[in-house]
Amino acid sequence: MRRISALTLCLLSACAPAPNAEVTKSYANDAMVMPAMASVQGLPPAQQAPAQRGNTELIRDFLDLSFRMESGRALPSFSRFEGPITIAMTGDVPPTAAGELSRLIGRFRAEAGLDVRVAEPGTSASITIDFVPRNQMRRVVPTAACFVVPGVQSFAEYKAARGTPLVDWSRLTQRKRAAIFVPSDTSPQEVRDCLHEETAQAIGPLNDLYHLPDSVFNDDNFHTVLTSFDMLILRAYYAPELRSGMNEAEAARYLPAIMARLNPAGQGRAGDLKSIAPRAWVAAVEQSFGLRGGNARAAGEKMLSIAMAQGWHDGRLAFSWYALGRAQITSNPAEAVRAFTEAARIYRSLPGGEVHGAHVDMQLAAIALASGQPGQAVQFADRAIPVVKQAENAALLATLMLIKAEALEAQGMVAEARAMRLDSLGYARYGFGSEAQVRARMSEVAALAARGRRG
Repeated sequence: MRRISALTLCLLSACAPAPNAEVTKSYANDAMVMPAMASVQGLPPAQQAPAQRGNTELIRDFLDLSFRMESGRALPSFSRFEGPITIAMTGDVPPTAAGELSRLIGRFRAEAGLDVRVAEPGTSASITIDFVPRNQMRRVVPTAACFVVPGVQSFAEYKAARGTPLVDWSRLTQRKRAAIFVPSDTSPQEVRDCLHEETAQAIGPLNDLYHLPDSVFNDDNFHTVLTSFDMLILRAYYAPELRSGMNEAEAARYLPAIMARLNPAGQGRAGDLKSIAPRAWVAAVEQSFGLRGGNARAAGEKMLSIAMAQGWHDGRLAFSWYALGRAQITSNPAEAVRAFTEAARIYRSLPGGEVHGAHVDMQLAAIALASGQPGQAVQFADRAIPVVKQAENAALLATLMLIKAEALEAQGMVAEARAMRLDSLGYARYGFGSEAQVRARMSEVAALAARGRRG
């Protein structure tokens, strides 16, 4: 399940002044700059870096991903589709969805060796992607941006079967059909992100692990498209040695040979075996990021306390610092910067952590802009932008470009700022969706710059 993410978008509204505060004129609000909103522009697929961990560690991750649910509940049996996997889309399908699905299927085939294809018209698909209005989805699963369930093919079927064994993953010994539910009224990027994560989970592992630095199978939502690690896990999931109905011990016996064949570079490499995060820490995450409600700072402090007590030095410790920094942006910017800096230090020491570091840089760039340090804001943005392009995150890229544009304008580089802002618009349409949402984001960033000018 892909959770509703507050990671990228929370800062700007938190830092922006109250609605009645004076905002100095900015080109972000100048209609002359945007006589017509730019067309949607996604980022081209990037070359994925190979998985960088040893096979002993990968085997442990595979088992934790495959024999646990996100809730922590154990799965007694390994399950997968046996034979070709077909995919169909129904409902109010967004205009960009077919192209995104085609590219995703191409990656499944090329990188994971999966026999996946679009279902022929009039046939029953293995996986049905049903596009449903967001408000209908939230009435059923409030915290989910999108999700996948077994045994049904439509949202109506799911609502009728909810709470019954039909949609209970733990009852499965073999997958025969599944349905993915995605908002029909969301941004092109959210459509793509949901297709990547939920289709991968419909096909493969059902769990998400917070300690994975280089995977979409992680509820921190920093990665938005499937990584080389994810494709390796999916390739192993459909290795001929494995079969539906195996228990964990049976699957574990075959995994050393499977990983040696699929990832020879990981043989003999020292690994850092990690335990699954305790439920108390996960609950604090949900409170900190507004999924369950509560005091964000207290929740961030609890995350950090548990992480330190557990002796973690991985992404979970960094994420705890990130949460604490995010919770103090308006109340104590200096402490927020300290927490973000510590999070970035840890993230950049991890394989695949560059993307996480770029998210931190966005937060630091916004704080610098709001604090009247436009030169520092440009430096943070410039460090993050190449990483974000590689990660194919158009929403984050557009936000960084808008911050940089405001920072350039604050330094008197008006023409450069205008060009940067115009260049951001296509990415913003892909990342945020409607023209109104893009203009709202531009206004939020402009408000940060206005705060910086006021001192």
